[in-house]
Amino acid sequence: MNHSNQDGDDLDLGIPTTPETLGLSSALMEDILLRRAVMEGRAPMTTFAQKLHVSINVVESLLLSMRDRKLIEYDGMEGRAYRVAVTELGREESAQRSRDCRYAGPMPVSLAAYRAVVQAQKPQIDLDREMLTRSFSDLVIAPNLVDQLGPAIRGSGAMFLYGPPGTGKSSVAERVIRAYRDHVLVPHCIEVDGQIISVFDPTIHEPTEDQPQGLDKRWIMCKRPVVITGGELHQGMLDLEFDRQTGVYLAPLQMKANNGVLVIDDFGRQAMSPAALLNRWIVPLDRSIDYLTLHGRKFEVPFEVKVVFSTNLDPSHLGDEAFFRRIYNKIYIGACNDEQFDWILARVAGKRGLKVDVNSANYLRESARAKGDGELRAYLPGVVCELATSIAAYDNLPKSLTPDMVDRVLGLYFADMSATGPNASDPNAEPVDFDAFLSASTDEAIVDSTQNEPEQPDGPGALADQLFEPAQQPTESTLLITAGVFQNALQLGTPTTHGHETVPQSGHTPSSGHTPNSDMHPQSGRLDEPSDLGYRPEPGFESPAEFRSKIVFSPEDSMPPPFKAEDPAPGWSADVGHE
Repeated sequence: MNHSNQDGDDLDLGIPTTPETLGLSSALMEDILLRRAVMEGRAPMTTFAQKLHVSINVVESLLLSMRDRKLIEYDGMEGRAYRVAVTELGREESAQRSRDCRYAGPMPVSLAAYRAVVQAQKPQIDLDREMLTRSFSDLVIAPNLVDQLGPAIRGSGAMFLYGPPGTGKSSVAERVIRAYRDHVLVPHCIEVDGQIISVFDPTIHEPTEDQPQGLDKRWIMCKRPVVITGGELHQGMLDLEFDRQTGVYLAPLQMKANNGVLVIDDFGRQAMSPAALLNRWIVPLDRSIDYLTLHGRKFEVPFEVKVVFSTNLDPSHLGDEAFFRRIYNKIYIGACNDEQFDWILARVAGKRGLKVDVNSANYLRESARAKGDGELRAYLPGVVCELATSIAAYDNLPKSLTPDMVDRVLGLYFADMSATGPNASDPNAEPVDFDAFLSASTDEAIVDSTQNEPEQPDGPGALADQLFEPAQQPTESTLLITAGVFQNALQLGTPTTHGHETVPQSGHTPSSGHTPNSDMHPQSGRLDEPSDLGYRPEPGFESPAEFRSKIVFSPEDSMPPPFKAEDPAPGWSADVGHE
């Protein structure tokens, strides 16, 4: 099998037929084969070929040499293949060689072969606006942000997504890989100076269902990898890690992500400082080459990774000019507007079977602004629907987001962290005598806590009827606020490739007690001309004004209206949540 590199030269990745074509030393290959033979006991040659991912011809050639040195012997036939047994001398030799390394898996590939294949697999992305819109079809995302992400994904260099918490930065970063639609080859492991470095990671690399015929089985055809790491990232994960149990080195994260995407989420909140991470990667980001150290010797490996940084911290506190100069694409992702918030709420509620009316949607937006920082976050509808569904199931209530349910949900979510109990806000309240409370009998406490409960009405729906009132008839102005954008969308005369907003994604949950920096999110106010949700700032990271533009939808889109109304506006259905 041939694999072409960037210059059009073919790389021979067919099945090797002789030990010499593996590109490894005879000593290393015999060590691995001998350890495998000890593990298998008596086994046919075909078993070794299968376990070591090489041809039967390679195994037979190596075994002939080992038999001449009395390390193994043939013990009859099994089918058409010789059955192999390890001699006493072979066991002693294996035990001595296994003190440093006990690896007995697939044969490694050479470092030179690994470099050549990674270079040959640099992504050639054929990406336009329509394709990228489909890639992000499960997010409610403004067309102007798509237009910023497109060139950033298609071009070379890292990406830096920043903005206040909960605006969908992580959701966007995790979907960058969707722009890559081809497959890449990943080796099981590579060999450097006689040492084994494990590269393939089943938690990261996803093999394709059908492997190419005639492919060297030391390579696996996989989807392009995506590695996502957050606050758990530390210095050791960026360097070779020695596994003392097997004597094998584990490849660092960026090496496992080669030919794919590496997302550094919550950048600035890692155990290692931002300065340490940036110093470690300043050369790889600039030259696409990483330097790893093995037994005191440095060697080069390709750094063909699309790195995506995502943070809700002030970028000016995370790096200097030298670092940001090497990141070509810096994209601000701010709060969502009313229409985007409504779309996200409608789609999340629809998927959960949660009914939402116009009054409740308006009330949720108003309450969220009042209890939060005055802006709407893309993550909040998902949280609200999750809590509302749990409350409805717990209290055996209809799955409906009413204003009362909104109050209950937001009361749970926007907790007053400064409060310590019911009397916390009353400085004159009597302190609780915890000793007396704890000394009371359990039975007495239970009786006291239930004796004044009101009698519950009969029937599964009676409690809901008592607690919740039907939504009032929406006013004309209320309908205009929530439905106007959908009327405008349906009145478009020609198709547009800008908007294909569908299922929402609940983004980050803000860190407890974290107040977004005033420089990190749009300020309130209305502009005569809509500004970009994904505004790209000038150096200095100026914040854009609040994004106020409406989402643009294609007439052929089958998006449902956000919320059910008594008298739906002309041109849009009153059903909720249909895919």
